[in-house]
Amino acid sequence: MALQRVGILTGGGDCSGLNAVIRAVTRTAIIQYGAEVLGLENGFDGLIFGRTMRLTTGNTKDILTLGGTILGTTNKGNPFAYREFDEEGQITVSDLSAQAMDTFTSLGLDCLFVVGGEGTLELAHKFQQMGMPVVGIPKTIDNDLEGTDYTFGFQTAVQVACDAMDRLHTTGRSHDRVMILEVMGRNAGWIALEAGLAGGAHIILIPEIPYNLDNVVAKIQHRIRGKSPFSIIMVAEGAREEGGERITQGTATTRLQGVEQLGGIGFHLANQIRERIPLEVRTTVLGHIQRGGSPTAFDRVLGTRLGAAAVDAAARGDFGTMVALKTPDIVLVPLSELAGLCRTVPVDHQLIRAAEATGVNLGRGAM
Repeated sequence: MALQRVGILTGGGDCSGLNAVIRAVTRTAIIQYGAEVLGLENGFDGLIFGRTMRLTTGNTKDILTLGGTILGTTNKGNPFAYREFDEEGQITVSDLSAQAMDTFTSLGLDCLFVVGGEGTLELAHKFQQMGMPVVGIPKTIDNDLEGTDYTFGFQTAVQVACDAMDRLHTTGRSHDRVMILEVMGRNAGWIALEAGLAGGAHIILIPEIPYNLDNVVAKIQHRIRGKSPFSIIMVAEGAREEGGERITQGTATTRLQGVEQLGGIGFHLANQIRERIPLEVRTTVLGHIQRGGSPTAFDRVLGTRLGAAAVDAAARGDFGTMVALKTPDIVLVPLSELAGLCRTVPVDHQLIRAAEATGVNLGRGAM
């Protein structure tokens, strides 16, 4: 089909590589198809309220290396259950999906490119079912989206965590300390697993494998007996002890996204270890450092490939799909097959087998 005007929004949390996608969509639509490109500001807020900015080859030419997103995201998120504070400070919930559909029509868009993770793409699928032509582009630092080998933003987050772990090794070894690094990973432990392997962690704790404290302590004691009285622990924020709950922050109930705010497992684990082992234990929480900064070369290239492929898909009329990396190719996956699904780490995954084979403890027994 002939593309005349297309829109793009970035939903959910920010990550490195979003601007590479925005740039690729803009340049491909303009250079290859002569289309006008509108950026919808602040995620689905832009679609609901018609907040847009015109994107050109000029105002996107220098954003390839820039972290974050020039379009912004939103904390309110879901047009089908739009959350905001009323005058009394209470959260109200409204269905603004019809308003969003009206805005799409009034803007004269031929297609909407929705960049996001499983939650955002589930919303894209709902709008597709309502008649909006959409193409999804997979984004999440957690790499927990079905249908694609990798999401852009993930490799940058892994590299940030790996760099931090390299530094913790030197100070931990110097002072014979147990160093804990807490990284993001609500339901999926891909960041902790890959960065822990790359950074030489001695213990890696992920949400998919509840940890046994005795096994964690045994690994540290084993290293002490082996004259290596320091240990490096990588832990995902969603990790939990066997029979225990995930650690959350007290401010969780005020979040407009309506989901619990994780954080604190690193400090909780440190307190547990201090009660069992006479070593100093220190915790570092990377938090949003993993989301910010310039993307790695991998994420710049992947974002560019996905953005260009998304525009080509729209030009062919292949709506209701997501562009995905199936190495080495970019393919199309129906949104109906992946919307709302979270890809967690299988407990028998090759990365887990490789970790345990090389002596990494995952909190379930092996030294």
